[in-house]
Amino acid sequence: MRRAIALASRGLGSTSPNPVVGCVITDSDGTVVGEGWHQRAGGPHAEVHALRAAGDAARGATAYVTLEPCNHTGRTGPCSQALIEAGITRVVYAVPDPNPQASGGADTLRAAGVTAESGLLQAEAEAGNAAWLTSVRLGRPHVTWKYAATLDGRSAAADGSSRWITCPESRADVHRLRAEADAVLVGTGTLRTDDPHLAVRGIDGATQPLRVAVDTRAGLLPTARILDDAAPTLLVTGEDADTRHLPGRDVLRLPLHDGRIAVHDLLTALYARGVRSVLLEGGPTLAGAFLEAGAVDRVIGYLAPALLGAGPAALAGAGITNIAHAVRLEITEAGRTGTDLRITAVPTTAPKEH
Repeated sequence: MRRAIALASRGLGSTSPNPVVGCVITDSDGTVVGEGWHQRAGGPHAEVHALRAAGDAARGATAYVTLEPCNHTGRTGPCSQALIEAGITRVVYAVPDPNPQASGGADTLRAAGVTAESGLLQAEAEAGNAAWLTSVRLGRPHVTWKYAATLDGRSAAADGSSRWITCPESRADVHRLRAEADAVLVGTGTLRTDDPHLAVRGIDGATQPLRVAVDTRAGLLPTARILDDAAPTLLVTGEDADTRHLPGRDVLRLPLHDGRIAVHDLLTALYARGVRSVLLEGGPTLAGAFLEAGAVDRVIGYLAPALLGAGPAALAGAGITNIAHAVRLEITEAGRTGTDLRITAVPTTAPKEH
């Protein structure tokens, strides 16, 4: 199962709006005879790839799958039926499928006389499929807030300069995060201060994420780097914003509340466009708005061994006024990227749904 989880991770960034899934098939002696993973949306599922690799050796074998085999016909057929027809006699899956349109595969297997067991390494498999699971359970995209800061928590110097706080290895790692996300999101402050590009660089075969620019008054200049052809771009504005200086651009107009676009309005609209995972790269104000809305599912911080003493903090305006209301996190991973520390954490309280 651990091998199946590792295989599933190879599909990150290319399977959305489908989950990442891995499958390993072993014969009666426990020898691996086939393996596969879901490689792209609309393509064969992990079980089908593994069954093709196993061939006749699949008869009487055991399939280890990270997600309950699907039970519906979409762009591909039901994997539960494919396993039955191949002669698989036992299926062990990590995570029950929460999608009502696809669940029920285990019951179909059992009805056909196949042993079906669930829960093996469930927590590990859920962590690897967090974006898709969040989108199904909460009806909104999974949000990862990525930030870079000095050890004293500054995201820029007092004069506003911020390039480069972190080392080259950390910046390369951010491109990997972008390649795994459906969308990369920034707000007005970052657009005007940094003129970010946000496209993936240095990763062969990467699917470029949707670059989302939240600019309520559409003050973005036509020469902004985010508007080039390297990746698709969506401009999110207020309903009355004048975008005539940006002809032909993909514009999403949303209502303003106290001059701001509501986080959940934005996530709902992105979900409707097929976005299942968002990498939030905005500045402290936008990050604070997402945190206040309970819409941050994972935090990845790159901490550089430097001190600034002044300058903007990495987070602002999160609606927290008392230490008792602090958003508590569980650190799930800590390590080094080059000279920096890289910390991954998740909120200990349940994220909010719509």
